[in-house]
Amino acid sequence: MGKVTGFKEHERVVEPYRPAKERIIDFKEIYTDHDESLLNTQASRCMNCGVPFCQSGEGCPVYNLIPEWNDLVYNEKWEEAFNRLLKTNNFPEVTGRVCPAVCEGACVLGITESPVTIKNLEFAIADKGIESGWLKPVVPKVRTNKKIAVVGSGPAGLSAAQQLNSVGHSVEIYERADRIGGLMMYGIPNMKLDKSIIDMRIDIMEKEGIRFHTNCNIGGSEKNDISVDELVESNDIVLLTTGATKPRDLPIPNREGDGVYFAMEFLGQNTKSLLDSKLGDENYIDAKGKNVIVIGGGDTGNDCLGTSLRHGCKSLTNFEIMPELPQDRMDNNPWPLFPRIYKVDYGHEESREVFGKDPREYSVSGKEFLRDKNGKLTGIKTVKVDKDFQELPGTEKIWRADLVLLAMGFLGPEHYLNENLNLDLDERSNFKAEHNIHKTSHPKVFAAGDCRRGQSLVVWAINEGRAAAREIDQELMGQTSLE
Repeated sequence: MGKVTGFKEHERVVEPYRPAKERIIDFKEIYTDHDESLLNTQASRCMNCGVPFCQSGEGCPVYNLIPEWNDLVYNEKWEEAFNRLLKTNNFPEVTGRVCPAVCEGACVLGITESPVTIKNLEFAIADKGIESGWLKPVVPKVRTNKKIAVVGSGPAGLSAAQQLNSVGHSVEIYERADRIGGLMMYGIPNMKLDKSIIDMRIDIMEKEGIRFHTNCNIGGSEKNDISVDELVESNDIVLLTTGATKPRDLPIPNREGDGVYFAMEFLGQNTKSLLDSKLGDENYIDAKGKNVIVIGGGDTGNDCLGTSLRHGCKSLTNFEIMPELPQDRMDNNPWPLFPRIYKVDYGHEESREVFGKDPREYSVSGKEFLRDKNGKLTGIKTVKVDKDFQELPGTEKIWRADLVLLAMGFLGPEHYLNENLNLDLDERSNFKAEHNIHKTSHPKVFAAGDCRRGQSLVVWAINEGRAAAREIDQELMGQTSLE
């Protein structure tokens, strides 16, 4: 390690976001420029633990070599740090921005003090590598003549494709949307992940030999769509990375009608309009001047808060059915498990700036949507619930609402492409395939990412994509060099 006493000498300092008042007027990234001097100091806090839990199963799902690149940053060997980061993570420029830093929750220093700023360091290493031109296409010297079709272009599909292409297989990716990226393109808003970053990656992957097909829905019925049977017959292997795209609904009275939308409808339309016309085409769900209620307290709900604020909403409230989390770990949430504690994300901070308070209301359950005689949404009736989600008598309340966004997670993948495949499903309706094997009940079909695992993190999708690639290579060649 670079500095043995670094963790004793320096406190944790994170790179700040842009001021909330400044950033809510645009959809530019919320981050500030990297401060290499600060990062050098923060890297010195890494203790180079004998057993680095940060890169363990409880820490980083892709097993990033965190102590190694912390030490390299401390010693100002940025290019070496970048190369070590790429060894385990196909898209660190994405995870550095959007990952909730599970690794920091498992940092050994975090047992007694604030953990190392691992996320900041990963983010900065990735950005510096790209800005310095160290990220270059790597074209395989030999092709195997094996053809693989990847259905879905999110982080699982892209990481699998890159891994498989690197060992010489011919890979084609099929995406039903008009742009490549899946969740990273239309699920995560631009202020968290600028889409030029995705475009840059796609350009590199195309130069490496990977082919992309957009507006192509496998199993669909439109002009550019391809049947499932044709795809299976024309490829040696088909890998499903379609994501968990079936949203959880709120089937309470008066659900049907304008004013109530799924979060991904709201976020996806906003990003598409932003990219197509800088919102000039008005082909999106507009929160301007509206009383907005977001139901669901995860990352997606927070992104709905941030987007609504940028539209210029009149008011903003966020319902969470769970109780407010504690400030510190509880006994049932020990280190190195991911800390389930109270956090303030960018959307909460921005709402405080605009409306003077945190938008979250805890232990709240929706009872009925309220509409006028013309069917227009006017509000929602709620009730408070206890820790077992049982309704508390006398706690009913009516909230004004012109727009309600449902951000309550996802139930699993859509199944229309399975009508011909007849794949076995697990108890949660995901495509059944064992982790680190990824082979479905069909001999030519593998599955990875949220469509196999269920709704999860980008970093877990990368883990799944890499693991599936390794198993596919083993299946096709009888051996593999992929990690």
